[in-house]
Amino acid sequence: MLTVSEPNVFPEKFIWGIATSSYQIEGAPTAGGRGPSVWDIFSHTPGKIKNNDNGDVACDHYHLYQDDIKLMKDLGVNSYRFSIAWPRIFPKGTEKTVNQGGIDFYDSLVDTLLENDIKPFVTLNHWDMPQGLEDLGGWTSRRVVDEFVKYGYYTSKHLGDRATDWITHNEPWCISFLGYIEGRKPPGLKNEWAKSLATAHHLLLSHGKVIPEIKNNVKNAKVGITLNLNTAIPASDSDYDKKACDFYDAQFNRLYLDPLYNQKYPEILFRGLKEKNLIKKGDLEYIKDGDLQIISTQTDFLGVNYYSRAVIRNEEVDESINSTKNVKLGPKTDFGWEVHPPGIYDLIMRLHKDYNVNDIIITENGCSYGDSPDQNNKINDINRINYHDSHISQVLKAVADGAPCTGYFAWSLMDNFEWAEGYSQRFGLIWVDFKTLERIPKESYYWYKNFLSSMK
Repeated sequence: MLTVSEPNVFPEKFIWGIATSSYQIEGAPTAGGRGPSVWDIFSHTPGKIKNNDNGDVACDHYHLYQDDIKLMKDLGVNSYRFSIAWPRIFPKGTEKTVNQGGIDFYDSLVDTLLENDIKPFVTLNHWDMPQGLEDLGGWTSRRVVDEFVKYGYYTSKHLGDRATDWITHNEPWCISFLGYIEGRKPPGLKNEWAKSLATAHHLLLSHGKVIPEIKNNVKNAKVGITLNLNTAIPASDSDYDKKACDFYDAQFNRLYLDPLYNQKYPEILFRGLKEKNLIKKGDLEYIKDGDLQIISTQTDFLGVNYYSRAVIRNEEVDESINSTKNVKLGPKTDFGWEVHPPGIYDLIMRLHKDYNVNDIIITENGCSYGDSPDQNNKINDINRINYHDSHISQVLKAVADGAPCTGYFAWSLMDNFEWAEGYSQRFGLIWVDFKTLERIPKESYYWYKNFLSSMK
């Protein structure tokens, strides 16, 4: 187990937090004037979500947030990353004035956090765009960029006197790729590469455009973006696998990192898609003069969500021609993701050395295991303890090796609605009975609590 040794290489003001997102925990889809989000519509579409689950109730955090903050307080975190439900602020997405009921809820949430000495980290977009904007074309439409900037302006204006840390978007890859290539997230389309790339571009463009709006509203604001990134390696030493890995890295990591930090898109991605006849030359006309400069507007930090590494094999080449796999895979979580702690170290060091990122915050790191209460209501989730322990150790190693990593948010505070998997996957440090809404802290909660206590 990780122990804090002397000297402690974690910065004195290191952020130790816990993270959630609005649609996954809030419930109350019409309370306070909230309008429908794309996830309300998608989750109610038969066959889209495992067991036809939806987020109508989730953890009912909307009504139980004060109890949940008490659990955070007892846990000992100094920060809480949460997201704003966009349709609570603009129910249709196009209103000229904010919905006061939505503002009131987040006003109270932020105030309660501060009363408990917990710093709010606000994410503007964790995927639940108002359905009204999707009806106008969603992120494929440049108009939505302006609507997002308006939303960011008004939200930061109302909350910015107390909340100084802001994240524009969470995991744009998931919106772009899973929404338009694999169809596992709204709008549920498949193999629409032109729309996927336009979505990625407009997400990044809106990020760059909203930064000065937040900065103007919020004194001493720190603004960043959160990307889900991983360490990708080829499954073998074959040229086939190496090329496939380079392409994967381009569409998963570099499509977002390169424009943010180098004012360009990875040519290997566009060239590869054209060679496969997945996009045409005219499909990239959404990239306008000056866009890349806006996208590269300096951020104060980069949020990183890390769960696993990617081992890439060229599946288009027959195994009789390609080399056999030679990478040994480690144990897997209940989600089927490999547990590979060194990957978070490798990723942090790459961002530090290749992109010169000035501040890296691990905004999500966690694992799904289905441990449930025993006869004594104890939940002995030792695998989750080992997961967080081993990954924090790798973060510690990166900090010791000079990487500017200043925070770690465990995912997640509690079991919740896990998107396409419904309620079948549990990432929380707190177990939730989705019928009664009872919360039971797992042993991982107490491990994290003891660890945080040792850091003081």
